[in-house]
Amino acid sequence: MFSLAQKRLFSVLFGGSVTKTFKNYHAFKRCPHLRKISTSCKRNTVMPAWVIDKYGNNEVLRANNNTMFPVINYPNEVIIKVKASSINPIDVNMRNGYGSASLNMTRDPLNIKSSGNEFPLILGRDVSGVVMECGLSVQYFKPGDHVWAAIPPWKQGTLAEFVVASGNEISLKPKCLSDTEAASLPYVSLTAWAALVNSCGLNKDNCPGKRVLVIGASGGVGTAAIQLLKAWGAHVTAVCSEDALSLMMNLGADDVVDYKAGNLKEQLKSRQLFDVILDNIGGPTEKLALQFLKPWSGASFVTLVTPFLYNNDRLGIADGMMRTGITLGSKVMKHLSKGIHYRWAFFTASGPSLDEIRDLVEAGKIRPVINEVFSFSDVPKAFQKMEEGHARGKTVIQVSESN
Repeated sequence: MFSLAQKRLFSVLFGGSVTKTFKNYHAFKRCPHLRKISTSCKRNTVMPAWVIDKYGNNEVLRANNNTMFPVINYPNEVIIKVKASSINPIDVNMRNGYGSASLNMTRDPLNIKSSGNEFPLILGRDVSGVVMECGLSVQYFKPGDHVWAAIPPWKQGTLAEFVVASGNEISLKPKCLSDTEAASLPYVSLTAWAALVNSCGLNKDNCPGKRVLVIGASGGVGTAAIQLLKAWGAHVTAVCSEDALSLMMNLGADDVVDYKAGNLKEQLKSRQLFDVILDNIGGPTEKLALQFLKPWSGASFVTLVTPFLYNNDRLGIADGMMRTGITLGSKVMKHLSKGIHYRWAFFTASGPSLDEIRDLVEAGKIRPVINEVFSFSDVPKAFQKMEEGHARGKTVIQVSESN
């Protein structure tokens, strides 16, 4: 009745031995309604996203409804339907091409692919959304879970309908926050966490009583750092401009310094010395601030403004990393001889850290600080808003309607 090739085809379609295959086939024939059942849903092949095809100003941003749908390449990955995202300074810098040498090395460490292979590139680091699909080794999440995350900058970003993330980069979203609120926190909170916890060793047990100075306190990382420090019992002094004074006090800062009100050095001289200084500004601020740390007491200075990516862009990976290493080593030794620990900090994606931040959010210790919310069609306007600077809190993108 059937050829050998047909029998093999039926075996593939219905599974099992030849005898079992034909039993399944005849059962299938007797029940024609079963043929309407599909074992898997139809997969999308394209999605809407904001992409860039080259580096440049705001004009390079392009809305593309035919962006390739993301796929799971590793068993620990998940696909997230993006409900909301946000814009960070790193997104503007990446649009301009800053850090491209280092990020492309991470994307293609063996330099196998051709130049410009990162395009079309999707920007955006923050995501709040719903898990749609899980890799085989993902154990702690399942489709339908509401999650939040910050995606590393060498991966395709979140200004899209869907994004792929590693299972160890995501965390269950705080139930008390909407997607719009939740999308404002992951990147800045994890950056503050990297500086205060990973670099300075602060935690809820050793933070009480410590005096911490936050320079550039009214930005996204600054507002997250203040709340994290206050949740752990630190005494926080915030440096900002006058129009952010009320925000700083509302977030719990114990002391606020208006750097426009007078000479910053003279204003800081009237305060007690600090145990930790977090610098979000860089430049001359670094030299100024270091003199206000307690010497020979384990005090730390940590800055988020480093020459690492700039050196690699300008000199190439090998020479850039050598120059960066020399710079960091010389500064560490110089300040260590004065009894001060000098540190650099970098954003680190971490689901477990977001778990702890979520607990603080649900306990009312950390809240989102949102400056403005834009629709998905207005992403270029959101970038323009970010470039203008002096935003008080985060610029959020509502990608799709929340459930």
